[in-house]
Amino acid sequence: MKRVEKKNLSRITDWCQAVMESRAPRGGLYIDATMGNGNDTLFLCQMAGNEGQVLAFDIQKEALETTRELLEKHGVHSRARLILDGHQHMERYAGPESADVICFNFGYLPGGDHRIATSPSTSVEAVEQGLRILKKGGMMSLCIYSGGDTGFEEKEALLAFLGTLPPRRYTVIVNAYYNRGNHPPVPVFIFKE
Repeated sequence: MKRVEKKNLSRITDWCQAVMESRAPRGGLYIDATMGNGNDTLFLCQMAGNEGQVLAFDIQKEALETTRELLEKHGVHSRARLILDGHQHMERYAGPESADVICFNFGYLPGGDHRIATSPSTSVEAVEQGLRILKKGGMMSLCIYSGGDTGFEEKEALLAFLGTLPPRRYTVIVNAYYNRGNHPPVPVFIFKE
């Protein structure tokens, strides 16, 4: 199966996918904690191959339907379990230290209702659960966006939480689009030791 081409590594999603691809073992368990339009779910399904599995979460039926169509179009729908539930409930579906990669794109569904968005409390809870689900040697990718009604608050809450993680257990790398205005997104990578 042909992989999706990475055309613009200055885009946060492409950058995060490139880092995930460089670190993730083939055929693993991958989690898309914020399904949205399914682009990360598709990427993870392609990375999973026939032996791997993807769990993808969203609270909007529209996101599941759009993602299902995208995965069917690319012939990888059998690799994913699309779950209509909040990412803060991941532990209901995946056991401790079972996932190789977990990715988040915080904010709202692109093209959807901006009033329905991730929130600081459930996002921090989801990352906490994800860290317990993540295998040793696994990685987590977070695309943190600012703006909107809760974006700044969510960004501050997530970064404050990440700053408390024990350095012997986790390496947290916070990147910045240093020369961009208008509150650019923040790509973050967490590696579990």
